[in-house]
Amino acid sequence: MQQFSRNERRRGKTIGFVPTMGALHQGHLSLISLAKTRANLVVLSIFVNPLQFGKNEDFSKYPRPIEKDTALAENAGVDVLFLPEASDFYAESHQTFVSVEGLTERFEGAIRPGHFRGVSTVVMKLFGTVMPEVAVFGKKDAQQFAVIKRMTEDLNLDIEILGGEIVREPNGLAMSSRNMYLTEESRQQAGVISKAIFNAKHSIDSGERDMEKLLLAVESELKTFSKLTIDYLDIVRLNDFQTPEKLEKGVEYVLLVTVRVEGVRLLDNLFFTA
Repeated sequence: MQQFSRNERRRGKTIGFVPTMGALHQGHLSLISLAKTRANLVVLSIFVNPLQFGKNEDFSKYPRPIEKDTALAENAGVDVLFLPEASDFYAESHQTFVSVEGLTERFEGAIRPGHFRGVSTVVMKLFGTVMPEVAVFGKKDAQQFAVIKRMTEDLNLDIEILGGEIVREPNGLAMSSRNMYLTEESRQQAGVISKAIFNAKHSIDSGERDMEKLLLAVESELKTFSKLTIDYLDIVRLNDFQTPEKLEKGVEYVLLVTVRVEGVRLLDNLFFTA
């Protein structure tokens, strides 16, 4: 992979990179489309990274439909499908890890200790192997997106990080590989998550800046679905993922919504500027 990338860059090609863990869906395909607008050669990786799975998360059961993923990637116009093995990245003597501090202590970082160290470490390894000029990540995982952007800036990596917008199912549910674990009834009723977010966006666009009112309205709507429990619900600044005392004009924020339905964790969010 490194030799291929070196040769293509010498030939003047711009490499766009889409890292994934497979089980591809329309959301991933939209990231490929975005990469193709900014690069003339697109590499997609599929690697189920053991380092970002916690003790109670079943790494072995993560879906790996490689034949289907290969066909989807080819039809989407991917030029190179990169399929490393765990042994390629983590030798027995491996002792080096990447940690992004500050952004990773709350929310997903608190619920899944060590998760973001695993994410930032593998992304750094992928960057060093694929050597892209542009890398595309979905904004559905808002905290991950912020962590990767911070890591790239702090380590002076010459890579442009692009965020792909959330792609949704017909009922508004954010597309995710996890959705397949829901019953059809719950999958339909889980559309209430996006409905609550869209209503919050309407309130913000109409001038609402009272954080408590915004969050209470979202919480009230989410609770109309009895099988849904809230993991966390908050508004944070995009640059440091801290909760502000009040919304300030011109600052970028993220409304974070993470819930559980039938034991399945579902993430959604709204990026906005006050």
